[in-house]
Amino acid sequence: MLANAVIAPYILILGPGSLFAQATGAPTASLVEPPLVNAPFVDAPLAAAPVMLSPVVISGTRVEQSSFSLPMSIDAVEGLVIQDSQPRINLSEALSRVPGLVIQNRQNYAQDLQVSSRGFGARSTFGIRGIRLIVDDIPSTMPDGQGQAANINLGSTKRIEVLRGPFSAIHGNASGGVIQAFTEDGPPGTLLSGRVLGGSYGTTRGEIKLGGTLGGANGADGAVVPGPFNYMVDVSRFQTGGYREHSAATRYQASAKVVYKFEHNATLTLVANELHQGNTQDPLGLTRAQVIANPRQADINAITFNTRKSIDNTQGGLVYEHKFSAANSLKFIGYAGTRRVEQFLAVPRGAQIPVTNSGGVVDLDREFGGLGLRWTHVGSGPRPLNLTAGVEYDGLRERRKGFENFLGETLGVRGNLRRDENNIVTSFSQYTQAEWQFTPAWSVSAGVRNSEVKFKSEDFFVREGNVNDSGGVTFRRINPVLGILYKATPTLNLYASAGRGFETPTFVELAYRPDGGSGLNFALQPSRSNNFEAGVKWLATDSTRINLALFETRVSGEVVPATSSGGRATFQNASDTRRRGLELSLDAYFERDLSTYLSYTYLDAIFQDQYSYLPAREPAAVTVAEGNFLPGVPRNTAFGELAWRRGLPGFSAAVEAIYRDRIFANDTNTEAAKAYAVANVRLAYMHQVGSWKLSGFARVDNFTGTRYVGSVIINETNRRFYEPSPGRNAMVGVNASYTF
Repeated sequence: MLANAVIAPYILILGPGSLFAQATGAPTASLVEPPLVNAPFVDAPLAAAPVMLSPVVISGTRVEQSSFSLPMSIDAVEGLVIQDSQPRINLSEALSRVPGLVIQNRQNYAQDLQVSSRGFGARSTFGIRGIRLIVDDIPSTMPDGQGQAANINLGSTKRIEVLRGPFSAIHGNASGGVIQAFTEDGPPGTLLSGRVLGGSYGTTRGEIKLGGTLGGANGADGAVVPGPFNYMVDVSRFQTGGYREHSAATRYQASAKVVYKFEHNATLTLVANELHQGNTQDPLGLTRAQVIANPRQADINAITFNTRKSIDNTQGGLVYEHKFSAANSLKFIGYAGTRRVEQFLAVPRGAQIPVTNSGGVVDLDREFGGLGLRWTHVGSGPRPLNLTAGVEYDGLRERRKGFENFLGETLGVRGNLRRDENNIVTSFSQYTQAEWQFTPAWSVSAGVRNSEVKFKSEDFFVREGNVNDSGGVTFRRINPVLGILYKATPTLNLYASAGRGFETPTFVELAYRPDGGSGLNFALQPSRSNNFEAGVKWLATDSTRINLALFETRVSGEVVPATSSGGRATFQNASDTRRRGLELSLDAYFERDLSTYLSYTYLDAIFQDQYSYLPAREPAAVTVAEGNFLPGVPRNTAFGELAWRRGLPGFSAAVEAIYRDRIFANDTNTEAAKAYAVANVRLAYMHQVGSWKLSGFARVDNFTGTRYVGSVIINETNRRFYEPSPGRNAMVGVNASYTF
């Protein structure tokens, strides 16, 4: 449930009749379209909490405000939705309900989730692109715009905010939106909790959390005054054999948050997180024929070359906030981290013969960090004016090496050096934002951000036939945004907003050239977007909220995949594109502990001009027709949930349904994954005995056994576009916590 998750182990829905019919129909024989012609344990409340249909959010303006009073699309997903009766493994568990957001679980932990917002990010072949990730005010997206969903520890996340539309530009290099997560605080005393779960395909996860408050004292009236020191530590281990052959993964994750409140109205927050994921197998994509024959198989090249990836990511940061008065505060942010990646690709030996080829093993060592300073003024009175101004500096240094993926006749091992370079990216930005309620019924929000992003590469692999590919490029952009909101009635708000977006290529996109040449692809340019949005926010009753947003985005120089083969992708600037659509959500509570949540998104995303490109190893250019639909983007998506929950102790039950329209797999629209609908159910029980709280849950995902392709690899050179998803699968888990 969005924003107001007072319903615990829930999830459920029986959506529109056509949706339900698809969800309960017999498994389909084919999961893809035929080729086209020309075309952790949460402490639940003892009683129901108040319904909060207008959550307080900060992502839109960096000032705490009700989402109902902001001229932008922003939703909050609360902790009970994120954690309770959920595996806490993938961001898709909690965010699939958010309108405008599409999260495709690739069943491939070597490549992470595919996350797109209004079509931005759908092209990403690795990690999250076009959407900015932030955790506890600390950027979780690299300075070049690349982020990883796995870095967010769902076991201790209390809230996630999702911002879409024009105002995303104020947060930086992200045209699609912002996903901001907040770690829970420790309780007033000391809480120790543990959780274990097991499920289909050899999936297990264990987690331990410890949180509390230290330094408390007894007040004059005998009541305990909480101490200034608060902490939360979370450690977990996840393992799976994988739905598909050669898709096993093991992930160790740890996070810590420590907060100290000074007597002079200041707060220091320290955060740290660690992710270790070694030898994660990559099954690669499948062709249409392979999916029909056996969706659980891995491509033969995945076995031959033992395609896999190892990841180590460590990051820490601090946030110091000083409130000089009730109106003025200053916040300082600093962070640093390292990331190590080793990936074995399925690049054939013959393709590595040219001296300009980078080999079949990717070796990355990254050091990154940044600083930020923000001043905030919160106004008061009949015409309050809020002001925010800040500066941000982020930097990344990458040592990139490439090796052959063979030694003699042995494949899938590190061989001779084929690439060696230092890559550096820095981002320096200044921004200011204001919100002014100039009459009782009207308010205006405006902002501007100036960004400068510099890329530099130093090539150390210079050989005969392989010239020095050192170079650099600088991108600059000023992005303004403006929104206005009209309070038609106390329960009905109308708004409109507009702004510009700016999205640079990432180092992943710059890493390889479509023509197969050596060096970075400095021909790749940033995409620029003009974003427009209008919407309605209506509190229809005391227990019902309805949001509607209409939007249009026009993008110049869209960055899209040119080729993708064996786990390696190249990118290019395409023609202009246009995205036009609507987002609708309904959040309602009924008598007898029932609630429902429904969301629907329509997105018409097309290429506005014809363009051609020459993929590597292809004899002729490929032409993409004007009006073709953007690959990786479904036209229609829907989510629904119906939940029943009794107070603690007691049972709860829920069912949910998810619908995704057909998704094209290439720019020419000749291959596509079929539309699908799946339904999930779950049951849970909670009980309290003294200081112990115990709970257990069982869930069945895709309980109708629908066969479907959950994600596609866009423009895959060998036509291995498809990544199938599991049929019916189950999971059970138990939780226990003790309060000292």
